[in-house]
Amino acid sequence: MTIRPVCILLLTTVLSLNATAQDTSDTPQPNRRSLPDLPGSFVLEFGFHRALDAPDDFDIGFWGSRTVNIFYQLDKRIGTTKFSVHPGLGFSFERFKFANDYTLTSTVSETQLVPASDLYPGVKKSMLVTNYINVPVEIRFSTRPDDPSRSFRASIGGRVGFLYDSFTKIKYSEDGEVRSIKNKQNFNLHKLNYGAFVKIGVGNIGLITYYNLSPLFDADEGPGQADISTLTIGLSLSSF
Repeated sequence: MTIRPVCILLLTTVLSLNATAQDTSDTPQPNRRSLPDLPGSFVLEFGFHRALDAPDDFDIGFWGSRTVNIFYQLDKRIGTTKFSVHPGLGFSFERFKFANDYTLTSTVSETQLVPASDLYPGVKKSMLVTNYINVPVEIRFSTRPDDPSRSFRASIGGRVGFLYDSFTKIKYSEDGEVRSIKNKQNFNLHKLNYGAFVKIGVGNIGLITYYNLSPLFDADEGPGQADISTLTIGLSLSSF
């Protein structure tokens, strides 16, 4: 599953739902098809990674190391208070671009970092790709819960995910032709992914910081046997 077509589709849906939610006109429009009144909201998040407690060779670039999260969340207000609970389900598409053009090699019990140029000539780009199915739960405070488009919102929450796809991708040049190759393995990546996040924003736009409490690789089986974790900072866009 590629990121760009999915993101474009979701963004179109989010904007359409937002426009529908803001249409307060009482004038009937018989020729216009209305979208279904869904009980929850779509969420699109885009952020950049920073590796924590990583060995020197695990050097990831800022712009190329990113995540795109796509969720559908239910909206459950707690009584008549300004607090609400938002369980959800969705996908995370994560990319780790190596600034030093290294790549991963793996055995059953160990994953190592090696120069991609040792394997392919004229390396232009090297990255690790990890894709997860995620279940987020968010507790939100809204200053105006009955008017979400004008409300300031602050949230804390957690997320649990399961790794369903992973591979390295190397783009290189050989005989004047640019080629790319994927190596599809689990690379001793930790199957279970979990962490905590904080969000603040106004209306349907916000900032999010996510700290991954789980290691990226299984214990003592990642590069340098380090317990690499990640911190992600980005933007969040939601429908109402």
